[in-house]
Amino acid sequence: MTRRTEWPAPQETGPVTATGPGGDPGEAESNGRAGRRGRARGSGRRRPEPQDSGASSPSRAGEEAPQADPVERARAICLRLLTGTPRTRRQLADALRARDIPDEAAEEVLDRFEDVGLINDGAFAEAWVESRHHGRGLARRALARELRTKGVDGALIDEAVARLATEQEENTARELVARKLRNTRGLDRDRRIRRLAGMLARKGYPEGMALRVVREALAAEGEETDDLDEPY
Repeated sequence: MTRRTEWPAPQETGPVTATGPGGDPGEAESNGRAGRRGRARGSGRRRPEPQDSGASSPSRAGEEAPQADPVERARAICLRLLTGTPRTRRQLADALRARDIPDEAAEEVLDRFEDVGLINDGAFAEAWVESRHHGRGLARRALARELRTKGVDGALIDEAVARLATEQEENTARELVARKLRNTRGLDRDRRIRRLAGMLARKGYPEGMALRVVREALAAEGEETDDLDEPY
């Protein structure tokens, strides 16, 4: 005789009501509406940003643009360097060479600037002598040395320093010694002579002039100078 398996009868559970975390049906309904609104908003996704396709941007195009004409570049460089500060032809030529301006373009611009008076080494040398002598007390020898380092032609240097008279040069030497004399007081005479004459020598004054000026200054203060060799 076959035995039948008895299955438990399903229980009546009634209608299912959604509840929220706290068991509140209203809360569940509210959460459902919020979820639907969120899904609705989420469906309107932002479009992705366009990717760089490899086309040149304005800045990149500018970098790839060919360089300006070397003559125009040389002209612009010289004008900028000459603004408010006179310069010699050699100084400008060195600046152009440092900026990789071809020699032909540099020569063309420098010649043109000389023709119109924007470069004038003779006037530069004269102004240099006037300024450096009155401002720093430099003598002709030191002035000539400075002008040579700036590339001024030797003939122009000679003309410029010749404008500084020997009398003016010696008067300036006396002024320089008078300013420094007080700082040497308390030293023995020979040390004073070496210090003052050395100061004049560094400024380009001839040895004979320097010793004569120093001796006169010390004698005026009462120092004994008769035993000193006569300066030449």
